[in-house]
Amino acid sequence: MADIPISLACWDYDRMLALKDGSVKPEGVQLTFLPVMMPEPAFRMLHYGEFHAAEMSLSWYTRTVLAAPRPFIAIPVYPSRMFRHSSVYVNASSGIREPGDLVGRRVGCPEYQMTAAVWVKGILADRHGVPVDSVEYFTGGLEQPGRHETPMSLPASISVSSIGPDKTLSAMLEAGEIDALYTAHQPSSFGDGTGPVRRLWPESGPVERQYFADTGIFPIMHVIVIRWDTYVANRWLATSLLKAFEEAKRRAQAALYETTALKYMLPFLTEWAESSRQLMGDDPFSYGLRGNEQTLATFLRYSFEQGLCERLIEPGELFAAETMEAARI
Repeated sequence: MADIPISLACWDYDRMLALKDGSVKPEGVQLTFLPVMMPEPAFRMLHYGEFHAAEMSLSWYTRTVLAAPRPFIAIPVYPSRMFRHSSVYVNASSGIREPGDLVGRRVGCPEYQMTAAVWVKGILADRHGVPVDSVEYFTGGLEQPGRHETPMSLPASISVSSIGPDKTLSAMLEAGEIDALYTAHQPSSFGDGTGPVRRLWPESGPVERQYFADTGIFPIMHVIVIRWDTYVANRWLATSLLKAFEEAKRRAQAALYETTALKYMLPFLTEWAESSRQLMGDDPFSYGLRGNEQTLATFLRYSFEQGLCERLIEPGELFAAETMEAARI
């Protein structure tokens, strides 16, 4: 059987480079790797189905799982994981000094449903006494006006408004028109952090390490999805891609611990890699369902509690059945 041509749109993370340069080849696949940064691959996949497989926001994908017909199926590969305590910004004159001060405030986020915002809202509710419906949300473009979120049916207690057509969230935060901002991308108004826009947690590293120590959660931001028609036509593809992603990640991870020369431009790379391993184990960016159930279940609970899913989805419902278990000898 000849290899089948498959297009994959995904940012060229270190853990993807072996797929991009062809040194790792998925079995049975002639891969075209398009190194496109989020949110472009997800937008193009959602609106036009341009690729056979693509990186996608976990939140955006979750909202398609209950659709009929189902447009995508995911494999348990998580291109992006990131703690999001550093993604909460406040106006320095707002009087917000600690998380509880957010209650009753005006909070911007590019999209109510964006993965980073879902994690932030959930963490603030779970751990800091800020219920999801205790703030007023404003959505729109972070730096460019005109961004519009897909209409949603949310609980009546949750207030979400679109900002004006000529407004941006970054400028609104700087001007004090909103009090806080939840965003994955750092707003330009933040500058060096000494102006009118500050981080809620100026030293987010210790807070994030404590969060992991308390919960064991390293938040998942993105997954890899396969277009449903592609998956149905070649169900072996899900496992073939998963195995290739695993090998590419293994090679990138090994490079972090190479001491002959520094693979990446981080002077204290070895020290940071080893301290991360001490806190988070041998494989912080682990793929697969097993070992990631708690992280996924927590996100899915947040999605349901925030009105983004009509019922609570179980982690196993997200992924192709073929990727759940591997053959053992």
